Amino acid sequence: MELRGDDFDRIRREHLRGVRVRDFARVWLAAEQRADALKEQGREEGFVTGVVSACRWIANADVTYDVPVNGRRGGLALSPITRVHTLAIEELIEEEAVQAEVMALRGREWPDLPGYVAGVDATFAWTWRRSGRPPIEVPDQLAG
Repeated sequence: MELRGDDFDRIRREHLRGVRVRDFARVWLAAEQRADALKEQGREEGFVTGVVSACRWIANADVTYDVPVNGRRGGLALSPITRVHTLAIEELIEEEAVQAEVMALRGREWPDLPGYVAGVDATFAWTWRRSGRPPIEVPDQLAG
């Protein structure tokens, strides 16, 4: 997914605890670029997909579908664990974070996408639980 300035403008500060919007934007961009590169190779990595999914939802991003769904070509990003179309708000972010954490602790995986839950959980740990560790490394060209 190609990100534009207005995608970053929609990121709400209150959706991030202890993480600057700028740092979140860099991680999200790096995750999207990695996911796109994998897609070009015909591959998907569950962890990266989990990070992308969580970032899109936290940012209340609009996404374009590869194939139209119910006649629509896009819509609001789904919540990463409960998979519902709803705006991210603090209470729902907390619920998603708890569910991701419980799933990760219990070793539950997303069907056919190993690593997805870990990616979502790592993203919430960084953005919401203040772990201090971004879920993926940001390439030097995005870091400055």
